Formats: sequence, C-alpha cells, structure tokens
Amino acid sequence: MLNKDGERELCYVVIIDDIKEIPGADKVEEAIVGGWHIMVRKNQFQIGEPAIYFEIDSKVPEKAPFEFLASKHYKIKTQKYFKGTVISQGLLMSAKDFNWSIKYNDTIPYIIDDKNEKHFVNDESRFLTKRLNVIYAVTEDNVRKAAPADRYKKMAQRHGKLFSKQPFRWLMRKTWGKKLLFIFFGKKRDKNTWPIWVSKTDEERIENLPYLFTEDNEWIATEKIDGTSTTFTIKRGKRFKKNEFYVCSRNVVMDKPDKTCYYDSNVYIEMSQKYDVENVLNKMLKDFPDAQWITIQGETFGAKIQKRDYSIKNHDFRAFNLIMSNTGRWNTIDMKKTLNAYNIPSVPIINDCYKLPKTLEELRNYVNSEKSKIDNKIKEGIVFRSLDGTRSFKCVSPEYLIKYHG
Repeated sequence: MLNKDGERELCYVVIIDDIKEIPGADKVEEAIVGGWHIMVRKNQFQIGEPAIYFEIDSKVPEKAPFEFLASKHYKIKTQKYFKGTVISQGLLMSAKDFNWSIKYNDTIPYIIDDKNEKHFVNDESRFLTKRLNVIYAVTEDNVRKAAPADRYKKMAQRHGKLFSKQPFRWLMRKTWGKKLLFIFFGKKRDKNTWPIWVSKTDEERIENLPYLFTEDNEWIATEKIDGTSTTFTIKRGKRFKKNEFYVCSRNVVMDKPDKTCYYDSNVYIEMSQKYDVENVLNKMLKDFPDAQWITIQGETFGAKIQKRDYSIKNHDFRAFNLIMSNTGRWNTIDMKKTLNAYNIPSVPIINDCYKLPKTLEELRNYVNSEKSKIDNKIKEGIVFRSLDGTRSFKCVSPEYLIKYHG
C-alpha cells in the first residue's frame, strides 16, 4: 500500500473483511483483507476486527514475536498450499501478538500499541513499517527503493550544530524557509543529488483498491515488465545555461558510467546511450517550447537484472511514463505515439479501452490469459492507466510471483 507521499508501506493496520473455510482444512482458514487472501489459524480472527498485515516481498525482524518465520528466513512471500489449491499472499498478526490491544472510538475499532499510540485503519496512523522495523525481503530493494537524497537534509547535516537551533528548525519546516536557507547555506553538490521535480514510480496494487471494481471506468492496459526502474529527465537551462540532463535509477543519479549499481554494468547509462536519450530530450525541449522539464520513466530489463531475463542476452528499455512540467503525465497512447517518433520504445499496450470485471479473480484470469508481448512467455502482470493518464494501478500475477519470486 502507498502512503500519502507515494511510498510503499510494507506493514499496516487492516480490518478483516471476511473469513472463508478451506475445503479439507481442519486447522486453518482464509482471512480476506481487501483483495488479499491470507491463510490463518482457525478462529484466530473475527470479521470486522483490526489486525496487522505484512505485505508480500517484506521481511520482518529476526526476533520475537516472529520466531515462527525462521525457517522462511523471516521473509513474506506468495505461497501455494493444499496441492496448489490455495494461494496465500502476506501475513496477518493480531494485536495481542505484540501485547497490544484493540480499543473502540464509538464504533470504530483501532489498535493501541505499547507506547500508547493509536493506529486507525483509515488514516496515516495505520502504517507500521518503521514502527516494527519491516524491510524489503530483497536486500538491494532496501537501498534501491529508499527515499531519495534530500538536498535540504544534506545542507542541514553539514551545519548540524547551527541547524539544531530553534529558528533554523522552524524555517526547515516551511517550504519557503528551506529555500531561503539554501540560498545562504546550500552548495552546488547538494543540487545535483536528485532532480527534485522527479517523483517515484511505485504503482498501487489492485488488492488495496477493491472499490475500483464498482466503478464503470475505461482503462488502458499495458504489460508490466519485471526489471529495474529507469528515469531520464531534462530541465531547461536558464538564459544561456546548458540544459540539465539526468539518468537515474529509482533513487540514485547515475552521473558517471562507472558509478556503482547493482548489476554487472551500469544498465541505466547503457540504455541512455543505446537510445541517445540526452539528444532526444534536448530535441523534445525544442519541439515542446512550453515545457520547462521533460521526464521519461520506464523499465530496463534483460540478462541478470531479475530472475526473468525475457529471453535476451543483453538489456533493453521500455517507457511507461512521459511527463512534462506544463501538461503532467501523458495519456499512454499519446505517449507511445510521441516517443515512437523519437525512436524510444514503450511498454506493450494490451488493451486501449478495458473495463474491469466485477471480481479480482476475473481480473487475474485476464492478466494470465495472454503471454508476454516481448517473448511470449509468462508475464509479470498488467498496469492499468486511466484514459487521461492521472490514475493507475497494477495487477501482478500470483503464479508469476511464485515462479520467480516465491
């Protein structure tokens, strides 16, 4: 689930929506939370009560009360049970597992922890990722998906004693205050840590958005590619200054070809050079004179990037976002037409006018109904974007997760 800043949370308070029996199971049953089905002990939870949910791809601390996960290296993954008839995604734990308690505000239940902090299901207090020290199961993701470096934070750290004083702390809480302080205390190297106009690329999962099945909207369905998030962006230089061009992973600016990344070579620079992206973006700034900056976001994939190599021995790139300062995020179809003119490939479009079915099961069947447009093998999933480009979500195949990430 994404928080208000668009960052993925791995652990949060939920309400049990339903409990279902598992045919032939005497000791376990299924708890339903949104679109997630989680196998739990019988009578462990009741419908309507709050619980603590840990998402797939997460890892819990190697200590109490998580000792029962030692054989799984404390990692939460998609798993099949009962000869493949039951798929369980995530982990549910009760408040009492942590010696916490359930309280009620009128009729609204919430969890109160051992620090007397309240956690409601319908606001930001629900998120417990940091509180319980939950991290990503894949080590590299904990760095790759961490918050990008903040130029103002670097400035404050460099002047720690001064910035610890009350006037400076007050100014740092104000957007205008931080900008003012940066004029006097900022350095050029702070500016180059991260292009601040670029946002992260996480998509919300459909399992956390069950209300979408009640809407009557049309979506553009594009193939989700299992690779590494890649961003190319350019900002128009002021007066006679050169345009600022950046190549980024999810959170790191790749300003040099030999800059360390998680792969055998710097695949981000490699893709930039392969598609001549700097020259392309400079040309686009000329072709779109009202844009102050232009960003192309996509996925780099292939050999040794993920367990799925898409049957290629090298690497390739597909764009999924085109964003401009004056227009925002483009419609996927218009993005594809525009980038094609500059020889930048885009993610495959599966359906340009898709209406969601009534259930998650039907949607997953649709996701699994066709193979990847890239190599005709199992695909990771589908990203759905609204026709105006403002809304999006993903549906990832559980079978794919079990095969490549289980």
